[in-house]
Amino acid sequence: MGGRRMREHNWAGNLEFAAERLSTPRTVDEVRALVREAHPGSLRPLGTRHSFSPVADTPGTLVSSGGFADPADVVIAEARTSVRVPAGIRYGELARVLEAQGLALANLASLPHISVAGAVATGTHGSGVGNGSLATSVRALELVDGTGELVALGRGDVGFDGAVVSLGALGVVVAFELDVEPSFAVAQTVYRDLPLALVLEHFDEVTSLGYSVSLFSSWSDPETVDQLWLKRRVDRDPEPPSGVLGSRPSPVEMHPIAGVDPVNCTPQLGVAGPWLDRLPHFRLEFTPSAGDELQTEYLLPRTHAVEAVRAVRGLAPAIRPVLQVSELREIAADELWLSGAFGTDAVALHFTWLPDQPAVDALLPRLEDRLLPLGARPHWGKRFHADVDVLEGLYPRLADFRELARTHDPRGVFVNDFLRAKLGL
Repeated sequence: MGGRRMREHNWAGNLEFAAERLSTPRTVDEVRALVREAHPGSLRPLGTRHSFSPVADTPGTLVSSGGFADPADVVIAEARTSVRVPAGIRYGELARVLEAQGLALANLASLPHISVAGAVATGTHGSGVGNGSLATSVRALELVDGTGELVALGRGDVGFDGAVVSLGALGVVVAFELDVEPSFAVAQTVYRDLPLALVLEHFDEVTSLGYSVSLFSSWSDPETVDQLWLKRRVDRDPEPPSGVLGSRPSPVEMHPIAGVDPVNCTPQLGVAGPWLDRLPHFRLEFTPSAGDELQTEYLLPRTHAVEAVRAVRGLAPAIRPVLQVSELREIAADELWLSGAFGTDAVALHFTWLPDQPAVDALLPRLEDRLLPLGARPHWGKRFHADVDVLEGLYPRLADFRELARTHDPRGVFVNDFLRAKLGL
């Protein structure tokens, strides 16, 4: 399985892992051996390192999912409604396998380079009023828990809803069974410079224009939404409107950040293409090696969306100096205990910051003072300030999750400082 001493960073470079060793097991037995030999607090699962928080860190051994990532291990069920996948496979690679078989996932995140295991464990999502987070496609999972045993859980099993978005607290996931459907085509159209006041007045209508909708703003003009990205399923959605609140379709392709070359973005201009080439914002062929950015995101009840956007607008003078772009997306409600959309249709407010961590971290308490009283839940893999004392009131099943974690990891093999501070483990 291999292992080595390390001093490595996450994708963004804002965190240096404290781990002494990186191990890449390639069989379930190798994972089980690692767990059985481990001391409390000495193991953490690691995906593609796209988290901006220390959720994955440990002073002991990082257990990479890269040994469970071979596209050849993808198995499509006979009924063609589900697929078994190795946990470490990246969504873009999985999507290619599925498309070759005429199948699709319901949704993808903006970046297709993230692993299934990491995205599911942190509640990562795409967009769309009818689309749940990526974790909602999980119908079963297999993990090696803190006792070294291989555990299989499926929908309807006791604890399943707590085990899907689990931050690696239960063990090392080695495989998933995911829902799939027939392949479909998507067309993407971008609209620029929408009046914020009208967007808020017609919020439900605007965010329901198509299968997936994203609103981008740099807050350079606090009264204007810079861009609206509309992704339509051509098999079910109407033609794109000729205008949205006075804004016409952009005649040129756009990057979410104004002035940046859109060459790495997925095709726009209303040209239809396969789901995997339109649902993400960025092309799979563009493989980022490092991210000159930080990220923060809060998911809050859709009923408080307009109030939350107004709260962010009120902080625009403080946000602008450290912001690259912000994005608003919608996520359908689910029953996954640690999901940001647990029990409520949610709106996600995402912030892509300049790579100035001291300045960003200093701003977050001010942002959370405005958003958390509205029910905003932080994305576990991004920068946020709140600790368990605050989060306890935002996640009604948090106490149940702690009990589930103790059941599957009674020795605390997978507990780290982040889980202690944020979940009270």
